Parts: sequence; C-alpha cells; structure tokens
Amino acid sequence: KSNDLKNWQFMKPVFDVSPEWAKKEVPKFDGNIWAPDISFHNGQYFLYYSISSFASNRSCIGVATNVTLNPSDPRYKWVDHGKVIESVPGRDNWNAIDPNLVFDENGKPWLMFGSFWGGLKMVQLTDDLLSIAKPEAWYTVASRQRDKMLDETDPGDASIEAPFVFRKGKYYYLFASFDLCCRGEKSNYNVRVGRSEKLAGPYIDKEGKSMLHGGGTLIAGSDEQFYGKGHNSVYTFGGADYMFLHGYEKTYRGRPTLLIYKLNWDNEGWPYISD
Repeated sequence: KSNDLKNWQFMKPVFDVSPEWAKKEVPKFDGNIWAPDISFHNGQYFLYYSISSFASNRSCIGVATNVTLNPSDPRYKWVDHGKVIESVPGRDNWNAIDPNLVFDENGKPWLMFGSFWGGLKMVQLTDDLLSIAKPEAWYTVASRQRDKMLDETDPGDASIEAPFVFRKGKYYYLFASFDLCCRGEKSNYNVRVGRSEKLAGPYIDKEGKSMLHGGGTLIAGSDEQFYGKGHNSVYTFGGADYMFLHGYEKTYRGRPTLLIYKLNWDNEGWPYISD
C-alpha cells in the first residue's frame, strides 16, 4: 500500500495458499497466481486472477470478494468463488488469463481477457459478477496475425495479451501488451492503445487501423532505462490519471520493477505518458 505512489509497504498475500481447485483444474499450475484485477462494486471488492502456466491455454480465471481492504478491520476476509471462465486446449482458440472487469455504456458487466492465440476477448457476466451471463455473449476486441499457423495447442507468434480498458470522455480506451515479457534483458514487451465509443469495439488506433487486425498506437516500450515495459493498468487519483506497468531495469540486469507514469492526453484525446 502507499499514500503517495512513491513509498510502498508490502501487505499479506490475498491467499495464504493457492485455491484448492486451482491445481485440479490446471495440472501444470505452479502456485504462482497471475495478473490480478480489482474493482469495487455494490459494496464489495471483486478480485479476478489467473490460474495458468507458460505456453499453455489450459487456464482459468477465478474471482474472490471482500468488503474491505483493511486487514485490521474485523470484516476483512477474502471469499473465493472459484473459476469464472476457463480455456481448454483443442477446444478454445484463446487463453483465459489477464482479466479486466469493465462496464459497458448500458451498465452491463463484462470481463476482458486473453493472450496470444486468437487474441483478446470479452464475455458478459451476470449482475453478481461471479459467472458468465446466459445466453452467452462473446466478442473479439483485438488480435494479431499469426505468421505461422500451428495447431490449437500452440500459441504461435500472435503475441498480444493483458487488456485493460479505461473510459475517458466519450471513448473507451483499450490498452494491450504486444510481444514478450518475463525474459529479463530479453523482454521486448510494449503497450499499445486504441479507442472506441462502444465497449465491444471496433477499437481504432491513431493511424486509423483496427486492433482486430494488429493495430495499436505505441505508448510504452523499451527505453534507455528499462527493457520491455508492459502489462499496464490505468487509475485516477486526485483528479490525475496514472499508468501502472512493469519493466526490466537495465542497470540491474533486467530486474523486474513496478513503474508509474502520469498519463496525459493530447488535443485529439490520445494518451501519452510522462514522469
């Protein structure tokens, strides 16, 4: 936690041990839970998280709830509700990781998610935010062309993941990460953005290209200080917008580092970052 976005104090993990169902559903899961996404809605915090393993789309997104984030509050208790969605090799051309809860222009809840394979997806949730709504409604919101077509158990090289949607004015802005993370000095992760007046898209970049066809305006990537900046989120504090993401510090041989930048907006409503 932090009061100034500069000095941070470590808190206890949400789960003392991984959810019991995780290893049963995803046999290659090693206990490392990925990509948490947290929102406050109807008096509760909803924490979505990824259960997966590298280079496999046998994955699940789970959700846990709590009424407070203050560990000293007697009401503090994370309640796990298990998996919300799953992806199965050979059946699904997408990967159930990197969740982001967002509400559309009519107030309906959707979960953005996805990685590699057929790109980034969104699915409508029930009003309690714990399961997929019926009848099911799915959309693809961004993808990249695969240079080599492999079988459905292989992600190939269509490297796109980590959707995060931020609404500003009349637009929904879809941020996504291209290329590869988690390789230290070899990471070439980078953040791209497009926008749409409708949550389901199409999301168009600054040059007019759809993110359904590989579009996305570059907003952050490798620079003189960090390798592979990516997997971002955007929040507003004190009337200012900030982008949170991670990078790999060059002066420390690719040490993973939390980065926070002020998110600014140009005269045409496109975001850019500054220190």
